[in-house]
Amino acid sequence: MTARHEEIADELRQAIDREEYTVGSRLPAETDLAAQYGVSRGTVRQAVAALTAEGLIGSRQGARRVVLTSRRSQSFAELRSFAEWARAMEREATGHVVTQEYRPATAEDAVRLQLTAGTSVLHVLRVRGLDGEPVLLERTVYADWISPAVEAIEPECPSVTQRLYDDTGLVFAYGEHVIDAVAAGAQDAELLGIRRTSPLLRVRRVTTTREGRPVEWSDDRYRSDAVSFSVHNSIGNNALARKTAE
Repeated sequence: MTARHEEIADELRQAIDREEYTVGSRLPAETDLAAQYGVSRGTVRQAVAALTAEGLIGSRQGARRVVLTSRRSQSFAELRSFAEWARAMEREATGHVVTQEYRPATAEDAVRLQLTAGTSVLHVLRVRGLDGEPVLLERTVYADWISPAVEAIEPECPSVTQRLYDDTGLVFAYGEHVIDAVAAGAQDAELLGIRRTSPLLRVRRVTTTREGRPVEWSDDRYRSDAVSFSVHNSIGNNALARKTAE
């Protein structure tokens, strides 16, 4: 049987996801939550502690807790696959390969993947969805050494990251992300079911192994109404760097 504080914590998570408590707002006081759920303040504290540990709410004691993020937000404090992010929201991740072909590595591919220009690399255009609704386009270039394993994966695989781990033991350990906004082109609009020039959130990323060996680099384009990104920082730890547009 699930403990009562765990049930309350899950109800609060869902309320945050539904934006009943929006980012920046405060949760009700412990006494109010205790009355709402018919439990002691100690039980409420246990539930709140779980959300604090997950980074959903602030950790300041003696005050009403501030909502920091929701599970619909993707935090850059951890490296998560699209499927893992969807699972955290209790949504179903879907994927479909539109095109997949080998091409000679361009100068940009060579720099990002630490390869010699002209090396044969795998280019994959994939549409990702939540519960069947398209929300993301991934234009990914895979390094030559991992390309055959990626090529063997079925086009509808919901998680390439998990499949590569199952098949090869590969762990995506580090990622560098550059975030900006772009207007949807004709292909973006058609595949995402939006109007041309609609705003898209673009994330250009390079992912490497624990040893720092590049696995892939990708241009990911999210529908702006489908996702937001969050970065938690502090005076002593700042994972976000401001850069001029490239």
